[in-house]
Amino acid sequence: MARPDTNDPASPADIVALQALAWTLGDPERARRLIDLTGLDPDALRARAGEPAVLVAVLGFLEANEADLIACADDLGIRPEALVRVRSQLENAA
Repeated sequence: MARPDTNDPASPADIVALQALAWTLGDPERARRLIDLTGLDPDALRARAGEPAVLVAVLGFLEANEADLIACADDLGIRPEALVRVRSQLENAA
């Protein structure tokens, strides 16, 4: 579902989730797993990258693989628990 005012700046949760998406797509093998598991094709992923449902799916993908969750959090300079909280915030905001 689209946000009521698309001119609003992204929330901190959106920004962290988009950073996690970028991190995920930065590795071709991990990107392929994401695409395979979510069923999104690359064009759909590009078109819908900022949608809360897609961001929640990306964070859920990371949560399903603890090594990826920890590595992503480390590269983003946050704790893994923060990524889990962001997913929850985005789920509850939708």
